[in-house]
Amino acid sequence: MPTLTTLTDFPVFGDLTREQLMLLDATARDVRHRAGELLFTEGAPAWGCWLITSGEVELETGAPGGGRLVIDTLGPGDVLGWSWLVAPHHWHHTAKARTDVTAVLLDTDRLKNFAATDPGLGYAVTKALFGVLLSRLQATRARLAGGA
Repeated sequence: MPTLTTLTDFPVFGDLTREQLMLLDATARDVRHRAGELLFTEGAPAWGCWLITSGEVELETGAPGGGRLVIDTLGPGDVLGWSWLVAPHHWHHTAKARTDVTAVLLDTDRLKNFAATDPGLGYAVTKALFGVLLSRLQATRARLAGGA
């Protein structure tokens, strides 16, 4: 089981209180994925939130003409998986381990239950995940503007 120290290594959760971090910790478990392993597939029901501690995960989507297009690569310190929070609760991309990956996996069903009884936790987690979304959107815009 992860420790509070591991969770506090993720700045995205910096605004959570110790009590909220303890609830988050109660939903967490350590996981490993081998290079090439799919973590989730575009269009499938969304569940889980990964806090990447080592390795790299590629986010890919369908490309015109039927191929696959890598749209981002995530690594240590990154958060993966927000689609469980927002309707229609399906993954918007496919996530594949580019290298061997270790992560903390949050049980988002338990997290939603905790958030229902602690609205402050729900707000803090929602705010954190929307911060992740905004930074990814800005990075994508910068890549597109630069022609990368």
